[in-house]
Amino acid sequence: MQTIPNPIRSLLAIPGLSFLARVALASPFLVSGIMKLVDLEGAVAEMAGVGLSPAGVFAFAVIATQIGGSLLLLTSRWCWLGAGLLAGFTGLATLIAHPFWTFEGMDRIRQMMMFLEHVAIAGGLLSAALLLNGVGKDR
Repeated sequence: MQTIPNPIRSLLAIPGLSFLARVALASPFLVSGIMKLVDLEGAVAEMAGVGLSPAGVFAFAVIATQIGGSLLLLTSRWCWLGAGLLAGFTGLATLIAHPFWTFEGMDRIRQMMMFLEHVAIAGGLLSAALLLNGVGKDR
């Protein structure tokens, strides 16, 4: 088993750091869900724009997932579930919204970078879900 250096161990022991990390992970989803709720017409148009039908049903599902997953992630007891929901959502949304393989030239590169950034976010959320549930222990 690997020993954590004392300076890192001290940083990790800062009170509230875990909550602050969860706020950082949840914030883009929570803000996006609230903005979609405030501009429901825009949210429905966004769903229709990526080919999801019925767009209204998908808009409500996305809003519920983003807000609900974020709130669960911020709790102490269910944070693993919120992280898992947001990871799954991000994976699906990335495949739907950033199909870089359908673009050419610089558009393909931009879409691929967005795709990979979202894959990284999903990976971080999945890691959080595993670690917060006690599953992802180093071996």
